[in-house]
Amino acid sequence: MPEAKPATKKAPAGKDAAKPAPKEAPPKGAPEEPPKEAPPEDQSPTAEEPTGIFLKKPDSVSVENGKDALIVAKVNGKELPGKPEIKWFKGKWLELGSKSGARFSFKESHDSASNVYTLELRIGKVVLGDRGDYRLEVKAKDFCDSCAFNIDVEAPRQDSAGQSLESFKRSGEGKPEGAGELDFSGLLKKRQVVEEEKKKKKDDDDLGIPPEIWELLKGAKKSEYEKIAFQYGITDLRGMLKRLKKAKVEVKKSAAFTKKLDPAYQVDQGNKIKLVVEISDPDLPLKWYKNGQEIKPSSKYVFENVGKKRILCINKCTLADDAAYEVAVKDEKCFTELFVREPPVLIVTPLEDQQVYVGDRVEMTVEVSEEGAQVMWLKDGVELTREDSFKSRYRFKKDGKRHILIYSDVSLEDRGRYQVMTNGGQCEAELSVEEKQLEVLQDIADLTVKASEQAVFKCEVSDEKVTGKWYKNGVEVRPSKRITISHVGRFHKLVIDDVRPEDEGDYTFVPDGYALSLSAKLNFLEIKVEYVPKQEPPKIHLDCSGKTSENAVVVVAGNKLRLDVSITGEPPPVATWMKEDEVFSGTEGRVRLEQRADISSFVIESAERGDEGRYTIKVTNPAGEDVASIFLRVVDVPDPPEAVRVTTVGEDWAILVWEPPKYDGGQPVTGYLLERKKKGSQRWMKLNFEVFTETTYESTNMIEGILYEMRVFAVNAIGVSQPSVNTKPFMPIAPTSEPQHLTVEDVTDTTTTLKWRPPDRIGAGGIDGYLVEYCVEGSDEWIPANTEPVERCGFTVKNLPTGARITFRVVGVNIAGRSQPATLAQPVTIREIVGEPPRQSSVLIRASPDSLVATTLSVPLRRVPQPYAEPAPGIVSPEQPKIRLPRHLRQTYIRKVGEHLNLVIPFQGKPRPQVVWTKGGAPIDTSRVHVRTSNFDTVFFVRQAARSDSGEYELSVQIENMKDTATVHIRVVEKAGPPQNVMVKEVWGTNALVEWQPPKDDGNTEITGYFVQKADKKTMEWFNVYEHNRHTSCTVSDLIMGNEYYFRVYSENICGLSDSPGVSKNTARILKTGITFKLPEFKEHDFRTPPKFLTPLPDRVVVAGYTAALNCAVRGHPKPKVVWMKNQMEIGEDPKFLMTNHQGVLTLNIRRPSPFDSGTYSCRASTSWGRPWPSASWKSECRSEAPASTQGSWLLSPDPDLPEPLSLSRVITRFLSRTQ
Repeated sequence: MPEAKPATKKAPAGKDAAKPAPKEAPPKGAPEEPPKEAPPEDQSPTAEEPTGIFLKKPDSVSVENGKDALIVAKVNGKELPGKPEIKWFKGKWLELGSKSGARFSFKESHDSASNVYTLELRIGKVVLGDRGDYRLEVKAKDFCDSCAFNIDVEAPRQDSAGQSLESFKRSGEGKPEGAGELDFSGLLKKRQVVEEEKKKKKDDDDLGIPPEIWELLKGAKKSEYEKIAFQYGITDLRGMLKRLKKAKVEVKKSAAFTKKLDPAYQVDQGNKIKLVVEISDPDLPLKWYKNGQEIKPSSKYVFENVGKKRILCINKCTLADDAAYEVAVKDEKCFTELFVREPPVLIVTPLEDQQVYVGDRVEMTVEVSEEGAQVMWLKDGVELTREDSFKSRYRFKKDGKRHILIYSDVSLEDRGRYQVMTNGGQCEAELSVEEKQLEVLQDIADLTVKASEQAVFKCEVSDEKVTGKWYKNGVEVRPSKRITISHVGRFHKLVIDDVRPEDEGDYTFVPDGYALSLSAKLNFLEIKVEYVPKQEPPKIHLDCSGKTSENAVVVVAGNKLRLDVSITGEPPPVATWMKEDEVFSGTEGRVRLEQRADISSFVIESAERGDEGRYTIKVTNPAGEDVASIFLRVVDVPDPPEAVRVTTVGEDWAILVWEPPKYDGGQPVTGYLLERKKKGSQRWMKLNFEVFTETTYESTNMIEGILYEMRVFAVNAIGVSQPSVNTKPFMPIAPTSEPQHLTVEDVTDTTTTLKWRPPDRIGAGGIDGYLVEYCVEGSDEWIPANTEPVERCGFTVKNLPTGARITFRVVGVNIAGRSQPATLAQPVTIREIVGEPPRQSSVLIRASPDSLVATTLSVPLRRVPQPYAEPAPGIVSPEQPKIRLPRHLRQTYIRKVGEHLNLVIPFQGKPRPQVVWTKGGAPIDTSRVHVRTSNFDTVFFVRQAARSDSGEYELSVQIENMKDTATVHIRVVEKAGPPQNVMVKEVWGTNALVEWQPPKDDGNTEITGYFVQKADKKTMEWFNVYEHNRHTSCTVSDLIMGNEYYFRVYSENICGLSDSPGVSKNTARILKTGITFKLPEFKEHDFRTPPKFLTPLPDRVVVAGYTAALNCAVRGHPKPKVVWMKNQMEIGEDPKFLMTNHQGVLTLNIRRPSPFDSGTYSCRASTSWGRPWPSASWKSECRSEAPASTQGSWLLSPDPDLPEPLSLSRVITRFLSRTQ
């Protein structure tokens, strides 16, 4: 049917033509027609494709205030393992159900033919408080999926055009439609009515709060909102805050973001997620933050840029990634929150049925798939909590993936059906408890006593908790002054003092609850007999006798050990404790004895390794003795690994080896943990998170040229050892590449001169020099031409066989080793090139750091080095050799220790002469002196001169039988030693005579003078007295009376002052009569103070899922060590807990607490010089709803916008700070 089109201007002007046809009114009481559904998804170009199990996701709708809202979703039942469980949420956690009110109705229908579930949510007469984000969650066994939608509530719309036309009437009534004048008054009245309705609507939006109160709230401080709300009876606090937010905050359009982050993201643990934001300008700088800390790119966090989109990829999400994220572009920011969903916890090993007796210890164990998972224990359908554990005598224990319910002393009330539930499964088992059969260990014996004596009836049963009654001739015995009834452990006694004839009779003991009786007879004798005290041999009561079985006790080092041994005997025996041959008798100290009635206790405070051994207890009395032994085993963390060292290094790797620790702590070493750091840094980086079982480890991903240190920890079942000694600093370095462009520069009958260029890649290790090797043709042996690396890119190989064909190669050397060799392409024939090249007269200039020599020589023209070619045969005529010694070498050549010696001496002669250096007639030491000889000069070089290099050197140049010689005198000098025997010889008035002896070592040169200083003994500040004093004594004048002086003397030569002075062995005291100075006593103040808590921890009740914070304050010096504990168990490195200490203010943040986080939290502070000082404890309880307030404070119901129940002032402050 075609749609009706609106009327055009040519339509009739009649009243019926101007108005649209009225709609048919619905019957009274029937629900209003739901808003029309959006067109099918396949017809909408922007409709989302259905994903997951949702065939149709809930649509976000906009509804007028007062009308009904209908939300429809469809779920594919084929994708579900069973019937789904449907939950509707408002916000993140507020579940909608029967408690939400009558306005919310839920409907669920199932089409069995198509296996499709249709879900409906109807909200009747929506109000402004219903707007916001909603979520639909579908669960079926281990499957879960959810989707979000939004409901927006608008004010009712007015058809202003229709009202204007209806109000625009003519004045005449009953006349034709065109007759009469237009009545504008009606229009004006209607306009006034509309303005009044708008004003009324505005008043409704103001939540019924008068305008003057709004003005008062706008001008008030945030801390005064609560007071004003109570004063004027405002109950809708959330509406008031939102109204103030609209009034105070003017929403501005973002200039940097075109698309911001979603309000929240959800991802399964271990999966990858992308946070996408779109910016207006791709050149704008952008930064990502996690909980306020900037995120740096890494393998965990990857930044991607796609056009104007900026994407943060988080790989392998963990619970630590569950946080608030923020992206900032210049001054603009947008926020989101990431929720990491934990995988379902499965039950690996279920509970097992148990049958025990009353008083036994019971451990019910279940193993789950995840370590640290939360489980719920139930007994006969009732949850077992930690709060009730004190009443019911049970406790919980976690051991890795195992969860244990422990009854130390089970009773008949503890039997029942026990169940364990996780978010991924459940299991149950039956606990049966039966009564023990009572055994009689010692029966009552008949007694025969005389008058005024004491009668003792004594029996022993197997259960120490059993009570009973005593009877005499069938009549119950009551305690009195003469009759005493006692029950200690398994022993029951009836004692009758001052026995009389009427006490004679049959006595019976009947245990309560057992069909058992023990009887004995008391006989009275009036005949006087000699009293013989009753004697009973001593007995040690242990689970098993120390003589026949092994009693072993294991204790962790540092813990307290207390051995309580029950002993009996008449008269009371004396207990003696021994370890080997050592007898313990002390009652105080770390190891002590405690004696009580029938019990002997052996106590060790803070057990140590030396306490391990066999302990013997011996009890004696006149009737005999008894002995038992207990073996004490002390376990501890292992010692640090030994001999930690780096054996091999590479470009970015190193091999680390170590020896196992000598002491394994009494438990086998399970592995090792390794750490590495840069030298000089204090930050250690872990190399492995799982224990490493071998003793050799290859560390990779290091930076070449950086010094590193490494250390190793040993791990056993008790814990982690102290770190080992750091390795010596090492540096990852690789050899250089091979030298480049190796060529032959010159060849003679016995030498070859090579040249090359440095390697392309040298690396962080630099290059120490080059080694030259050669190989004679026909041999495979490479002979080194130089033992020490040369720094120049050139070298002359000497003493080569004439005419031989030799191949040369060069390698670079650095701290990492040798590089690849650079080898000549073809061998070289050792033969001098014949034919004299043209000569020219020129000035030869030789320069060194110490000399510049200019000589006029006839020098052959040098050619540019060319690739070597075989020379043609020829003849060279000999020339007289001549040494041209420079002028500065004709006298003694003086250098300082550590400086280099570089002597360049030219000569002439042809063919190339043989040059020989000698020292004192002996060859020079080639390990220290480097000599390089060319065709025209010889160079004498020492890298660092030493005193041993001093002497007379002779240079000889020889060609056949012609020879020329020259002598060079070299003296290497250094600073002189300190003067000897500095003494104050005489003191008169204000003068002092100081004498000394010359130094033993003059530095290989004469002493030019002495430098004298003085110092007052009080200040020890040195002042100059004499400079360049040439004598070995001096007189120091103008000294101050009453002071005492020291003197020191430096020796001086051409190298300067000696490094250390000679200090006077005695002092010069300038006396001042009549004055005596006594130093006052000084007592150092002790600033240490024990830890003291200034603010205790209050009890708190928090809402599940919202972050809670515990605060307290502590003071102490030095800074105390703080440990947080939950139920007396230390809180470790758990990402759920964040512990901070800011100038003594201690804070424990618990992120998203659950019912399993309920318990008693405590904080302990201790110092290194004193015992730990306990603080306060905090009891928390997590509930799904906030309780009512009984003290006038405000506690709000769970809301996704508020992190925890807060007072009104804190709620208002946080709400406005977030909106700004």
